[in-house]
Amino acid sequence: MPAITAEPGTELKSKLFRGFSDGSRLSILEILIEGDTTVGEIVEQTGLSQPNVSSHLRCLSECGLALSRRDGRHIYYRASDPRVHDIIRLAEELLADSAKGVYECTRYG
Repeated sequence: MPAITAEPGTELKSKLFRGFSDGSRLSILEILIEGDTTVGEIVEQTGLSQPNVSSHLRCLSECGLALSRRDGRHIYYRASDPRVHDIIRLAEELLADSAKGVYECTRYG
């Protein structure tokens, strides 16, 4: 019997959610949805190291979830699309109803 593989659209959606699945990237996205911010401001708000923040911002930018703009010596980052905020808000709403199950789930690690 041949192996069942996910449809291409499902694989792409799964790849999108990997951008949200890392705690550090999610923390950064939560800051970026508030508006333009610098690496230094993200470091200050998250407690992550500057190289770590820069690495995650590069990942988010290359994957289309964050945008940057230069203003003189500073580079400002923001979420690429207001729907990023919608996804995070919907996750919070879903967790309001299912947090206990998610918290107790041993399969997600």
